[in-house]
Amino acid sequence: MYPIIYDFGNINLFGFNFHPVINSYGFMLMTAFYLCYFFLSKDLKRLGYDSNLSGDMVFAAAVGGIVGSKIYYLIENFDRVKADPSGMIFSGAGLVFLGGLMGGTLGVTYVIKKNNLAWLKFADIVAPLLILGYAVGRIGCILVGDDYGLPTHMPWGIELPNGLPPSTYSVFQTYYPWVNLSGFDPGVLTVHPTPIYETILGCFIFYYLYQKRTSVIVNGNLFFTYLILAGVERFFIEFLRVNEKYLLGMSGAQLISIVMIGIGTWFLLHPVYHSQESSSEL
Repeated sequence: MYPIIYDFGNINLFGFNFHPVINSYGFMLMTAFYLCYFFLSKDLKRLGYDSNLSGDMVFAAAVGGIVGSKIYYLIENFDRVKADPSGMIFSGAGLVFLGGLMGGTLGVTYVIKKNNLAWLKFADIVAPLLILGYAVGRIGCILVGDDYGLPTHMPWGIELPNGLPPSTYSVFQTYYPWVNLSGFDPGVLTVHPTPIYETILGCFIFYYLYQKRTSVIVNGNLFFTYLILAGVERFFIEFLRVNEKYLLGMSGAQLISIVMIGIGTWFLLHPVYHSQESSSEL
């Protein structure tokens, strides 16, 4: 676990003491947004759009995504919020995919509407970048010891004694009482490194979508394909995560993933427009 990439130590400047550090979670978020900006700028230039739009879109996606992620995270962990409100609100944890997707989508939609652009066309442009940003951001989660999975005896399981929260027997009993701990001894538990799983799967999905982006026939199809693939990925990963199950043995994230898969499938089977030319106004 590497929550701090670099510690500058104590710095005294004009009588004020500072202790700046480079946080791994923040660094990976910054890396994710820069990569998205890089790829988005290239595609906007290729398609003849003003490349300055990439900065506006990435900024809007960053603000909306971070705020949406945090809000969803706090709702999903409301019991822990009640126990430690300030610690939960200002912690480095909280990169929740579904909240980030909704918040980021609202942010990008604002920029698209403000510039009178075609929503479905730009949804296709940003679709590969949504999963890329998520995959890179997940590296930050594992570096700070956040969003790990269920206890496991698998050889690639990891121990996070200083995680957010620590992967200890007592923490699971306190925060995740629905998790079956039979077969595990008290102390630090070995858990599934689910952020690593999602980074690997996310990179594969990004590669597939990025290769398909130049052969889109119907505007929106790439975005709806993203919804299906991202929904399937999250649905199955949830079986290895600690989130509480609510309905039919499924977590809230799984229920939303089913909605994502359903929306994506419906619009792939019932496209809004039948050609790129006829969708220029959307």
